[in-house]
Amino acid sequence: MAENFVSRRYSIVSSAIELISELGLSGLTTHNLAEKENMSEALLYKYFSGIDEVLIEVVDYYFSFDESIRRTVASKEGTSIDKIVEYFDAYATYYDNYYAISTLMLQYEELLHNINTREKVSTCIAERREFLSGLFQKAIDDKEILNSMTSDELAGDVSGMLMAHILNRRILYHKKTFKQEFMDNLNRWLDLLRISVEKGEKV
Repeated sequence: MAENFVSRRYSIVSSAIELISELGLSGLTTHNLAEKENMSEALLYKYFSGIDEVLIEVVDYYFSFDESIRRTVASKEGTSIDKIVEYFDAYATYYDNYYAISTLMLQYEELLHNINTREKVSTCIAERREFLSGLFQKAIDDKEILNSMTSDELAGDVSGMLMAHILNRRILYHKKTFKQEFMDNLNRWLDLLRISVEKGEKV
Protein backbone atom coordinates (compact mmCIF):
# COMPACT_ATOMS: atom_id res chain seq x y z
CA MET A 1 0.00 0.00 0.00
CA ALA A 2 2.80 2.40 0.93
CA GLU A 3 4.59 1.56 -2.32
CA ASN A 4 1.46 2.37 -4.35
CA PHE A 5 1.14 5.68 -2.50
CA VAL A 6 4.76 6.61 -3.26
CA SER A 7 4.56 5.58 -6.92
CA ARG A 8 1.33 7.56 -7.38
CA ARG A 9 2.95 10.64 -5.84
CA TYR A 10 5.85 10.20 -8.27
CA SER A 11 3.38 9.93 -11.14
CA ILE A 12 1.71 13.17 -10.02
CA VAL A 13 5.07 14.97 -9.87
CA SER A 14 5.91 13.69 -13.38
CA SER A 15 2.56 14.95 -14.67
CA ALA A 16 3.20 18.30 -13.01
CA ILE A 17 6.53 18.58 -14.85
CA GLU A 18 4.78 17.77 -18.13
CA LEU A 19 2.16 20.44 -17.46
CA ILE A 20 4.81 23.05 -16.71
CA SER A 21 6.57 22.11 -19.95
CA GLU A 22 3.34 22.37 -21.93
CA LEU A 23 1.61 25.33 -20.25
CA GLY A 24 4.12 27.06 -17.98
CA LEU A 25 3.76 27.45 -14.22
CA SER A 26 0.37 29.12 -14.59
CA GLY A 27 -0.93 25.87 -16.11
CA LEU A 28 -0.07 23.89 -13.00
CA THR A 29 -3.47 23.83 -11.27
CA THR A 30 -5.25 21.15 -9.26
CA HIS A 31 -7.84 20.89 -12.04
CA ASN A 32 -5.28 20.36 -14.82
CA LEU A 33 -3.18 18.03 -12.72
CA ALA A 34 -6.13 15.88 -11.64
CA GLU A 35 -7.33 15.71 -15.25
CA LYS A 36 -3.89 14.66 -16.49
CA GLU A 37 -3.72 11.96 -13.79
CA ASN A 38 -7.29 10.88 -14.57
CA MET A 39 -8.42 11.39 -10.98
CA SER A 40 -10.72 13.76 -9.12
CA GLU A 41 -9.35 16.87 -7.48
CA ALA A 42 -10.56 15.47 -4.16
CA LEU A 43 -8.42 12.35 -4.67
CA LEU A 44 -5.42 14.50 -5.59
CA TYR A 45 -5.55 15.99 -2.09
CA LYS A 46 -5.03 12.51 -0.69
CA TYR A 47 -1.48 12.65 -2.06
CA PHE A 48 -0.64 16.35 -1.81
CA SER A 49 -2.01 19.14 0.34
CA GLY A 50 -2.12 21.45 -2.67
CA ILE A 51 -0.25 22.82 -5.69
CA ASP A 52 2.41 24.45 -3.52
CA GLU A 53 3.45 21.08 -2.14
CA VAL A 54 3.48 19.57 -5.64
CA LEU A 55 5.68 22.42 -6.87
CA ILE A 56 8.14 21.91 -4.00
CA GLU A 57 8.39 18.24 -4.97
CA VAL A 58 8.97 19.20 -8.61
CA VAL A 59 11.83 21.53 -7.64
CA ASP A 60 13.32 18.91 -5.30
CA TYR A 61 13.20 16.34 -8.08
CA TYR A 62 14.76 18.74 -10.58
CA PHE A 63 17.75 19.46 -8.38
CA SER A 64 18.02 15.96 -6.88
CA PHE A 65 20.90 14.87 -9.13
CA ASP A 66 23.04 17.99 -8.67
CA GLU A 67 25.18 16.78 -5.79
CA SER A 68 25.93 13.39 -7.36
CA ILE A 69 26.88 15.05 -10.66
CA ARG A 70 29.26 17.46 -8.92
CA ARG A 71 30.78 14.67 -6.85
CA THR A 72 31.29 12.46 -9.92
CA VAL A 73 32.84 15.27 -11.95
CA ALA A 74 35.14 16.38 -9.11
CA SER A 75 36.49 12.83 -8.72
CA LYS A 76 37.33 12.44 -12.42
CA GLU A 77 40.88 12.47 -13.68
CA GLY A 78 41.81 15.03 -16.31
CA THR A 79 42.03 18.75 -16.88
CA SER A 80 39.56 21.29 -15.61
CA ILE A 81 38.26 21.73 -19.16
CA ASP A 82 37.68 17.97 -19.32
CA LYS A 83 35.66 18.26 -16.13
CA ILE A 84 33.62 21.17 -17.48
CA VAL A 85 32.75 19.09 -20.54
CA GLU A 86 31.89 16.13 -18.31
CA TYR A 87 29.70 18.35 -16.13
CA PHE A 88 27.61 19.62 -19.01
CA ASP A 89 27.55 16.24 -20.70
CA ALA A 90 25.82 14.86 -17.59
CA TYR A 91 23.13 17.56 -17.70
CA ALA A 92 22.71 17.29 -21.48
CA THR A 93 22.17 13.53 -21.13
CA TYR A 94 19.66 14.15 -18.34
CA TYR A 95 17.75 16.72 -20.40
CA ASP A 96 17.80 14.53 -23.51
CA ASN A 97 16.33 11.61 -21.58
CA TYR A 98 13.72 13.78 -19.84
CA TYR A 99 13.39 16.88 -21.96
CA ALA A 100 10.29 18.25 -20.21
CA ILE A 101 12.25 18.80 -17.02
CA SER A 102 14.75 21.05 -18.79
CA THR A 103 12.02 23.68 -19.09
CA LEU A 104 12.28 24.25 -15.32
CA MET A 105 15.34 26.36 -16.20
CA LEU A 106 13.05 28.71 -18.11
CA GLN A 107 10.86 29.12 -15.01
CA TYR A 108 13.60 30.33 -12.65
CA GLU A 109 12.25 33.86 -12.42
CA GLU A 110 8.79 32.74 -11.33
CA LEU A 111 10.17 30.07 -9.01
CA LEU A 112 12.33 32.70 -7.33
CA HIS A 113 9.20 34.80 -6.71
CA ASN A 114 7.35 31.88 -5.16
CA ILE A 115 7.78 31.89 -1.38
CA ASN A 116 7.71 28.08 -1.27
CA THR A 117 10.46 27.49 -3.83
CA ARG A 118 12.56 30.67 -3.62
CA GLU A 119 15.16 29.49 -1.09
CA LYS A 120 15.66 26.05 -2.65
CA VAL A 121 16.03 27.43 -6.18
CA SER A 122 18.34 30.31 -5.23
CA THR A 123 20.58 27.97 -3.18
CA CYS A 124 20.83 25.36 -5.93
CA ILE A 125 21.51 27.93 -8.66
CA ALA A 126 24.27 29.45 -6.49
CA GLU A 127 25.78 25.99 -5.87
CA ARG A 128 25.82 25.22 -9.60
CA ARG A 129 27.41 28.57 -10.37
CA GLU A 130 30.03 28.24 -7.62
CA PHE A 131 31.07 24.75 -8.73
CA LEU A 132 31.34 25.75 -12.39
CA SER A 133 33.18 28.97 -11.55
CA GLY A 134 35.67 26.93 -9.52
CA LEU A 135 36.38 24.70 -12.51
CA PHE A 136 36.94 27.71 -14.75
CA GLN A 137 39.22 29.33 -12.17
CA LYS A 138 41.32 26.17 -11.99
CA ALA A 139 41.49 26.13 -15.81
CA ILE A 140 42.70 29.76 -15.77
CA ASP A 141 45.23 29.07 -13.01
CA ASP A 142 46.58 26.05 -14.90
CA LYS A 143 46.78 28.14 -18.09
CA GLU A 144 44.38 25.91 -19.96
CA ILE A 145 42.40 28.97 -21.09
CA LEU A 146 42.86 32.72 -21.34
CA ASN A 147 42.19 34.94 -18.35
CA SER A 148 40.51 37.63 -20.45
CA MET A 149 37.30 36.96 -18.50
CA THR A 150 36.77 36.05 -14.87
CA SER A 151 35.78 32.53 -13.94
CA ASP A 152 32.38 33.79 -12.78
CA GLU A 153 31.78 35.53 -16.10
CA LEU A 154 32.68 32.35 -17.97
CA ALA A 155 30.36 30.30 -15.75
CA GLY A 156 27.56 32.78 -16.40
CA ASP A 157 28.13 32.77 -20.16
CA VAL A 158 28.09 29.01 -20.54
CA SER A 159 25.06 28.67 -18.25
CA GLY A 160 23.29 31.24 -20.42
CA MET A 161 24.26 29.22 -23.48
CA LEU A 162 22.57 26.17 -21.99
CA MET A 163 19.40 28.12 -21.28
CA ALA A 164 19.41 29.59 -24.80
CA HIS A 165 19.61 26.09 -26.29
CA ILE A 166 16.68 24.94 -24.19
CA LEU A 167 14.59 27.94 -25.27
CA ASN A 168 15.62 27.61 -28.91
CA ARG A 169 14.52 23.98 -29.07
CA ARG A 170 11.03 24.98 -27.97
CA ILE A 171 10.79 27.33 -30.93
CA LEU A 172 12.53 25.56 -33.82
CA TYR A 173 12.78 22.01 -35.16
CA HIS A 174 16.20 20.40 -34.72
CA LYS A 175 17.66 17.36 -36.45
CA LYS A 176 20.25 16.70 -33.75
CA THR A 177 19.48 15.65 -30.21
CA PHE A 178 19.73 18.32 -27.53
CA LYS A 179 22.94 16.72 -26.25
CA GLN A 180 24.58 16.60 -29.69
CA GLU A 181 23.70 20.19 -30.46
CA PHE A 182 24.63 21.70 -27.10
CA MET A 183 27.85 19.73 -26.64
CA ASP A 184 28.99 20.60 -30.19
CA ASN A 185 28.42 24.27 -29.42
CA LEU A 186 30.09 24.02 -26.00
CA ASN A 187 33.20 22.36 -27.44
CA ARG A 188 33.49 24.99 -30.19
CA TRP A 189 33.19 27.72 -27.56
CA LEU A 190 35.86 26.08 -25.39
CA ASP A 191 38.11 25.61 -28.42
CA LEU A 192 38.12 29.36 -28.94
CA LEU A 193 39.63 29.75 -25.49
CA ARG A 194 42.11 26.92 -25.98
CA ILE A 195 43.20 27.95 -29.48
CA SER A 196 44.57 31.24 -28.18
CA VAL A 197 46.66 29.40 -25.61
CA GLU A 198 47.98 26.98 -28.23
CA LYS A 199 49.08 29.94 -30.35
CA GLY A 200 51.17 31.16 -27.46
CA GLU A 201 49.08 34.19 -26.65
CA LYS A 202 49.82 35.68 -23.23
CA VAL A 203 47.58 34.49 -20.42
